[in-house]
Amino acid sequence: MRNRARKNYVIYVLMLLLFGGLIYVAIEEGDRFSHHAVDTLNVVQGSPFAMFLQFLQDNLHHPLTTLLIQIIAVLLMVRLFGYLFNLIGQPGVIGEIVAGIVLGPSVLGLFFPDAFHFLFPVHSLTNLELLSQVGLILFMFVIGMELDFSVLKNKINETLVISHAGILVPFFLGILSSYWIYEEYAASQTPFLPFALFIGISMSITAFPVLARIIQERNMTKSPLGTLTIASAANDDVTAWCLLAVVIAISKAGSFTSALYSVGLAVVYIAIMFLVVRPFLKKVGEVYANQEAINKTFVAFILLILIISSCITEIIGIHALFGAFMAGVVMPSNIGFRKVMMEKVEDISLVFFLPLFFAFTGLRTEIGLINSPELWLVCLLLVTVAIAGKLGGCAIAARLVGESWKDSLTIGTLMNTRGLMELVALNIGYEMGVLPPSIFVILVIMALVTTFMTTPLLHLVERFFVHREEKLSLKRKLIFCFGRPESGSKLLSIYALLFGKQLKKNHLIAAHYTVGTDLNPLNATHYAKESFVLLNQRAKELDIEVGNHYRVTDKLVQEMIHFVRDEHPDMLLLGAGSHYRSDMPVTGTPGAILWLPLFRDKIDGIMEQVKCPVAVFVNRQYREGALVSFVLGGMIDAFMLSYLEMMLQNGHSVRLFAFDTDDEGFVQRIDNLMAHYPGQVSVNWFEGIEELVTDEKDGLLIMSHLSYSKLSEDESVMKELSSLLVIRRNKSNGKK
Repeated sequence: MRNRARKNYVIYVLMLLLFGGLIYVAIEEGDRFSHHAVDTLNVVQGSPFAMFLQFLQDNLHHPLTTLLIQIIAVLLMVRLFGYLFNLIGQPGVIGEIVAGIVLGPSVLGLFFPDAFHFLFPVHSLTNLELLSQVGLILFMFVIGMELDFSVLKNKINETLVISHAGILVPFFLGILSSYWIYEEYAASQTPFLPFALFIGISMSITAFPVLARIIQERNMTKSPLGTLTIASAANDDVTAWCLLAVVIAISKAGSFTSALYSVGLAVVYIAIMFLVVRPFLKKVGEVYANQEAINKTFVAFILLILIISSCITEIIGIHALFGAFMAGVVMPSNIGFRKVMMEKVEDISLVFFLPLFFAFTGLRTEIGLINSPELWLVCLLLVTVAIAGKLGGCAIAARLVGESWKDSLTIGTLMNTRGLMELVALNIGYEMGVLPPSIFVILVIMALVTTFMTTPLLHLVERFFVHREEKLSLKRKLIFCFGRPESGSKLLSIYALLFGKQLKKNHLIAAHYTVGTDLNPLNATHYAKESFVLLNQRAKELDIEVGNHYRVTDKLVQEMIHFVRDEHPDMLLLGAGSHYRSDMPVTGTPGAILWLPLFRDKIDGIMEQVKCPVAVFVNRQYREGALVSFVLGGMIDAFMLSYLEMMLQNGHSVRLFAFDTDDEGFVQRIDNLMAHYPGQVSVNWFEGIEELVTDEKDGLLIMSHLSYSKLSEDESVMKELSSLLVIRRNKSNGKK
């Protein structure tokens, strides 16, 4: 092996010497032609080092080098500011936008003008702009693919009202506010119609990507409120971009009549995309869906459609970004295909191209242009109009379609998020010359303010309603969790039995969970409504209000524990099905063998983690109105007397199984109950658990968790008992 390596080195050295010598001879012979090129070469005179420095300087100012240095600076600043804004609880996209402004004339150009002009010389901005536009085209393609029309279809009634109120109200207020600012700041540059329309559309846009990210970070994606908000934002997105296309057409044509040609072509284009291109892509997508991987030819074909669509919309006058958006919308609905395509395009557009757009927007944003009190008043006016129109319009619309004030304000706050989508529209208006530089800067500030305020305002809404709900906390709060819809009404009847007339004064919450993440969250509202129908009917019969809490989760126990800890209830009632487990041996763990099918052994985990009193209802053949019996194992079960006395106060007759004991205090309390409620209490003193077996199989046996633990040691007896309600006292007392 060593000899072979030595041989290779020898061959290599000989090859270098031979061909190096031949190259030298060829160059020397070529000197005969040097007199032909003396006047054509621009050779730097001086020392070799000076020539090298000149060489470096030329390379440094080469357009490609300039662009690469700009990209490096932008990516570093965007990552830094995105990280810093995440630390203060803001979406990273806000930090990325601010990073662009910091790199622009507002900060870098103001404090370090030499560095600013070195990084962003005027002649280089065209390259940066074109590259950022390519990135936006890819990004809008991803946004179109993320849009799920089934969201709009499933929530069409509510979302139409909410999303279109969130467009019409701010659009009207934007046009109205343009009356006060047009003559002073825009009359010399653009006609009133396009200016007013752009002010209106800038008030109406919602940043769907930022909103979706906030909802995801707040774990609201699978909740009915999160689904409704995403559906409204998606509807808003479609409507706003179609409206923006019309506004662009009108602005470029100069009048509404001239714009009708562009609008007509746009309608034809949309019809072709949906009626021709979409069905074609669906068939192509079905072919590729059965293949192991999406090959490069198909990816190239999809990107070609994207570029053609963008090119067509740019030619007919409604901007290339709308074409990219529509190309994403008509892509095959196959989830696997969309996921693969989005993964291929999204990362490069979000991580690489969009920061360039932020930087380019920052280069156009010179906050120093707002240099008078009047301009700051205009800024305040437009920010106020934007918030009042979008947040107020969506919140009131949500309230009108039946949402609570808390959910309505949450929806309005989220829909008020503008962020990146607003910047895209503003840049279009600026490029067209419709928005003067000062108004452009003001609207960028508006976009930042309305996006920045989203997270703090959501916290404020939650805090405000927490204070309101503290009044409810003065009442007894009762929570019950159920599985099958019919068991929800049965558990409510158990609470009605325990608390009687006092139940109306309590705050009741019914919780239902769907286990598994395969449930489509878009159908979550439908499932929730179906699950609570019987329960709400029973609540109406009892003339009480019950709050409905629904979640889709793959971590049932953790979700329930988290919910109970947040609510701090006075009692938690669980349904444990109707049959006992017989597949586990008897152990020393209290209750380990008898909690049944709905939660199985998970009930023990819940009991272990929550501190409030927990009641477990085992329904065998319970019939409302049947005989109710209490089992008291002595003074250790004294806390059960409060439930017993409450039932007696409400006029119920109760049979009492009391453990025969020598404890005089316990006997005295039983005697006092019998004297105070004559004819309502019958007492059976028992010594063995077999005495609890009676013929009333439709009755209810109420006992403490400690008594239940002792009884469960004899499984044969437990199988013969009627329905059970097992109550564990407050765990904070240190006892079960």
